[in-house]
Amino acid sequence: MRADDFILFLTSEKHYSPHTITAYCNDLAQFFNYIESAYGFIETKNIDHQIIRSWLLYLIQSGTTARSANRKLSTLKSYFRFLVKREIILVDPMQKVVSLKSGRNLPVFIEKEKMKLLFTSTHFEPDFKGVRNRVVLEILYGTGMRVSELVELKHKDVDLASMIIRVTGKRNKQRIIPFGSYLADTISEFTKVKEERFGLISPESYFITTEKGEKAYPKLIYNVVIQSLAFVTTQPKKSPHIIRHTFATAMLNNGADLNSIKELLGHSSLAATQVYTHNTIERVKRIYQQAHPKA
Repeated sequence: MRADDFILFLTSEKHYSPHTITAYCNDLAQFFNYIESAYGFIETKNIDHQIIRSWLLYLIQSGTTARSANRKLSTLKSYFRFLVKREIILVDPMQKVVSLKSGRNLPVFIEKEKMKLLFTSTHFEPDFKGVRNRVVLEILYGTGMRVSELVELKHKDVDLASMIIRVTGKRNKQRIIPFGSYLADTISEFTKVKEERFGLISPESYFITTEKGEKAYPKLIYNVVIQSLAFVTTQPKKSPHIIRHTFATAMLNNGADLNSIKELLGHSSLAATQVYTHNTIERVKRIYQQAHPKA
């Protein structure tokens, strides 16, 4: 009933990111733990749609949101589809399981005035840690890349002369993101203080590192973002993904077309990018209500 072969398949053949692999492992472990506690030992071939529906009910009763529950169901769909293809089971129990209806939340973003304040504030010290934290925030805001992409970024991926960054995204798909002179200046400053601290930098070395020169990890990036955003906003949601939303919303508000934003974000479909148009519509509504005499 365990899923070692499935996880190996996702890692070696699908090339899913470590973050995604961890999510799949956690979902499957939660599912199997529920079965063991509720039903005892059950062979994989005997897991049916009723058992999966009972787990879904358990999740909802435990306070899991419909969106999170659907994501867990997506993990099970991939898992049982894998088992059918490998002829470990003959019937896919997920065929009789329907996802929950859930309203789609609008992406949360930070207003451009607050982002401007973030980079003009004086809490970034001129030492390695301060410059590193600043370059983390400017790369996230200037490119919209994911945390997983940032921690995997290497010096060879950053081309200062052409002002482009080569990003390796989900499923090892690569894309090129341009950046402006403001980010180029910060990258140059960071490279300088990094060389002063650690010596000559190898093109193969990771771009963002700890103060000991080790590869950065997602929690470090989260801490930098949360602590820095606390200087400029009281918004409860503070995360690198909020800055990704802020990047996309700013691009759309300033005239970028959806297809260009899709390519910059590394989305596999335009549907994932279209959610940002709702933010723009809400912004237009607010402007109308404030400006029109009969609003």
